[in-house]
This record gives sequence, C-alpha cells and structure tokens, in this order.
Amino acid sequence: MLNWLLLCVPVTLALEYLAPQQHLAIFIAAAIAIIPLAGWLGKATEQLAERSGEGVGGLLNATFGNATELIIAIAALRAGLHDVVKASLAGSIIGNILLVLGASMLCGGLRFKEQHFNSEGARAEASLLTLAAIALVLPAVYMMRAEEAPVLLGKVQYLSNAISVVLLLVYGLFLYYSLVTHKALFAGNRQEDSEAVDLWPMGKAIAILAVATALIAWVSEILVGAIEPSAKAFGLSNLFIGVFVVAILGNAAEHASAITAALKNRMDLALSISIGSSLQVALFVAPVLVLSSLIIGPEAMNLAFTSGLTLTMLLAVLITGQIAGDGRSDWLKGVQLLAVYLVFGMAFFFIPAIPAP
Repeated sequence: MLNWLLLCVPVTLALEYLAPQQHLAIFIAAAIAIIPLAGWLGKATEQLAERSGEGVGGLLNATFGNATELIIAIAALRAGLHDVVKASLAGSIIGNILLVLGASMLCGGLRFKEQHFNSEGARAEASLLTLAAIALVLPAVYMMRAEEAPVLLGKVQYLSNAISVVLLLVYGLFLYYSLVTHKALFAGNRQEDSEAVDLWPMGKAIAILAVATALIAWVSEILVGAIEPSAKAFGLSNLFIGVFVVAILGNAAEHASAITAALKNRMDLALSISIGSSLQVALFVAPVLVLSSLIIGPEAMNLAFTSGLTLTMLLAVLITGQIAGDGRSDWLKGVQLLAVYLVFGMAFFFIPAIPAP
C-alpha cells in the first residue's frame, strides 16, 4: 500500500546532491522514504523467521537494522564526533527496550487481551543487558573520579578497550547459547491467532533484506545530516538530538518489524527484535566502535558515557527486566515502558543547547 512512497528515495537523493542547503525538505523526504523501506525490511525478516524461527529472525533484523547505526557512527568517528556517537548508542539502547518494546506491547495488547513469550529466554537477554549496563557504568565512574585523581584519566581508555574485548566475547557466547545450545528458548511459539504467511524463496528474502538495509543506511545518513542544522534552529541540544531524534529515526526498521510481529501475536519475535537489538548495540556495536577508533579516528573513543546517559541506560534496563521477566505482556505494560521513555525525553529536552564557540 505504501510502495508509492518509495518515490521519496530518489527525491531524497536528488535534494541531497542538487539542493544540499534545503535541510527541511531533505529531512521530510528522507523521513518519508524510510517508512516503506522499513516495511520491506520487516516483511523480509518475517519471511526468514518463518523458515528459521523467531530467534534467528530477530537476530537478522537486529543485525541489518543496526548496520545503519554502525555506518553512521563510523562516519562520525572519522570526524572525531565522539559525543554524538555515544549519545546515539545510548539512545539506541534506550529506544529499543523502551520505545520499540513498549509500542509493540501496546499495539499487540490492543488487539489481543494477553500475549505470551518464553520467559526464560527473555530473562537471559535481560540479564545480559544488566551485564552491559554494569560494564558501561565503570568507565563513567573512572572519568568522574579523574577530577580528584588525574592519574585515572589515562586509565579510562585502557579500561574501555579491555571491557570492549570482554563484551565481544560475551556476545559471541550468547549467540552460541541462543542459536546452538539453548535455541529452543528463543525459537518462539506460533499462536493460533497468527496469520499465515506466503513464503518467498530464501534468495528473494535475503536479497530484499540486504537491499532495504543498504537503502535505509544511505537515506538515514542523509537524514541525520539534515536533522542537526534544522533542530539547532529550534534550540535543541546535541544530546537530545543524538539520544532521541537520531536514535528514533535510525531504529525505524526495528520499530516497524517489532510492531508488525506483535500485531500478529508473535511476541517472541518482537522481543528478539527489540531487546536483541539493544543487546547487539551494547555488546557488539559499542565495543567494535571503541576498538575501531584506535585505527580510523583522529583519537580513540572510550566507553565513558556522561553520568546522565549512564543513569538513563541503567534505569531503562532495570524496568525492562521487571516487565519482560514473567513471560506475558498486555497493553498496560507497553504504556509503562512508553511512559518511562517519555519522561526521559522530557528530561533531555529541557537541557539547554550550548552554542558553538
């Protein structure tokens, strides 16, 4: 139905290269273009989940969805924009477990009185999120203490590098756990209410997934470039832009896929997409960026997020673990997650923009 919106893809590219100063027009065209692309990405993910199970389908969606953020973050690293990268990473972690999961539970709960998913698999993912939050807290503590003991400042980068290696190892072990030794916890159970899906050939599903991801990455990078000059005109801080605006638009694919899965009573897939995407950002994307910055950046990036970002991530992880731990969801749980996200958004919105020197 929305395929005609794909016309906004060439319009976005034309505006970007022919009228680069038209930031508002570029922003609108790119935002609209992402909608049908995210829809096709969601369809391809559903096809792969039909063949390989909810766990693998969610992992593929998270991987292709996070490719956008990884591409944008690497470009920002080359420019030395570490604060923007950290804000975007934190916003992605927060947005996936509060906004995406909350919207999925709300939309699914409005259609079905109660939905169920594997509680053991959800608790395993929530525990890993807690581990990631702990790992991200420690560099921030070192940075805060460095004001009193400057010798710690030089240790923050070494600590970040070591933690990054540990997180990558844990993520690799989690993949082995979820895809090999305990894959039944993440395979999901198709409900009777679920709609039948006409299967595509595997090659078609993978090709559409790859093409949609590539186009989303391209359009998202253009979109992010147009957001900052437009938002600054309204006095919004870079922190708010990175944590909420960039993260929401960068996660458009996950939003569409997870909500679609919930509406079809496939909460295992919705959780695999939303929580799995946050896990991948915390345990894979962030460590990869830290280690990559040692090679591609003008200076190395560490894992010392600001105290506000660290506290926000920790609180988001705590409430997600509580809500997802009992294996059932309804619309009220979705409202609770969305309310926390809204409160965080208001707190960051009122942070004043700092004018450039």
